[in-house]
Amino acid sequence: MVETKKDTNVTSKGKSLYLKCAGCHGQNGEMKALGKSQVIKGWDKDKVLNALVGYKEGTYGAAMKGVMIAQVSSLSKEDLEVLSEYIASF
Repeated sequence: MVETKKDTNVTSKGKSLYLKCAGCHGQNGEMKALGKSQVIKGWDKDKVLNALVGYKEGTYGAAMKGVMIAQVSSLSKEDLEVLSEYIASF
């Protein structure tokens, strides 16, 4: 498969957005954030997107809900899509 310029831009933006996630979730989503969350490595795009949108809307999450609402509140729908695609690539 040949990577297109759009694919490269999505990957680059996703990687950039993920930088603020990596401190808690690990470089490749391999860690339980603050020892409490699920490991997100291996999640598909839809599962990631559902979680992120749910956090943003306040309808998803348990122990980490308050932390995650603050993390995603400034992200646009496009940002959430791109970030979900990037996380699903782990």
